[in-house]
Amino acid sequence: MLRLLGNWCLSGIALLVVSRVVRGFEIDSLGTALVAALAFGLLNATVGLVLKLVTFPLTLVTLGVFLLVVNALMLELASGFVSGFHIRSFGAAFWGAAVLALLQMMIRLLLPSGK
Repeated sequence: MLRLLGNWCLSGIALLVVSRVVRGFEIDSLGTALVAALAFGLLNATVGLVLKLVTFPLTLVTLGVFLLVVNALMLELASGFVSGFHIRSFGAAFWGAAVLALLQMMIRLLLPSGK
């Protein structure tokens, strides 16, 4: 449970970092970032999973790059549910998804796996 809470907090912080790096990707506060991380995670686990299954052939053809498009769509959808979290364009969502993927990859590399 503690590990889950830690991952959630790190995801919220990663969203704050993305909001500082990507123009058009705006988050008002840490609290908003935590709610946005929760919404993004839930949407990614439900709607995103279905989209990833449906678009699997396209993902194979693009060598996985299309997953950034699916994640960008999930970010835009999450921004519609969370007040204080705004994404101005699909381009901002796409680059936000790319930066977020890089940040989450670095977080996974730096933290112990817990096995």
